[in-house]
Amino acid sequence: MRVALLGGTGDIGEGLALRMGRDTDHTVVIGSREAERGRQAANEYNDTLASHGAEGAIEGGANPEAAARADVVVLAVPAYHLADTVDAVADSLGEAVLVSPAVGMQRDESGLHYNPPGAGSVTALATQVAPDGVPVVGAFHNLAAGRLAELEAELGWDVPIVGDDDDAKKTVMRLADGVTGLRALDAGGLDNATEIESLTPLLINLAANNGGLHDLGVSFH
Repeated sequence: MRVALLGGTGDIGEGLALRMGRDTDHTVVIGSREAERGRQAANEYNDTLASHGAEGAIEGGANPEAAARADVVVLAVPAYHLADTVDAVADSLGEAVLVSPAVGMQRDESGLHYNPPGAGSVTALATQVAPDGVPVVGAFHNLAAGRLAELEAELGWDVPIVGDDDDAKKTVMRLADGVTGLRALDAGGLDNATEIESLTPLLINLAANNGGLHDLGVSFH
């Protein structure tokens, strides 16, 4: 499978790239608004994999270049860049599955709070801006990016996944299950994205206010 991580130079993109690059045989492509930045990040990730005894073959380029021929395109960008990113690659998506892990949040003196867009969730926003016929799946919302990028760290996290296209959802579930320490869970249709996205600020607030709870994820028993 060919997996494009648009905005893959950021924290969540780095973590997903390193884990997929080490644990799977998928082709991972880092996308950025600037092609050279995407290629530079790919080289750095390959060096990190090599330092952990893994053969890295991560590629990099501009976002449209990364999305072209991809089977799965992950929008690893902040929520406020999502619409612009989709617009920039719309002609390159083909039959790819579009994945949204972004969460809208705002901070005040009490901490972080869920701040969804008018569409109801960032995943719902992705469905609104996606080209016709491109299935959207919500996944990877609750992963702690720092721990994800620490390849020596064990994860043990569940990944709730939502989508209205069953085949697209199964594709993303297989992708998540291929990463050591992640377990994909079917969380139903896209309308359930709100509940999943709203967990992220809770996890960050818990980590910030309780010693020993750094880099929290979710695990259901």
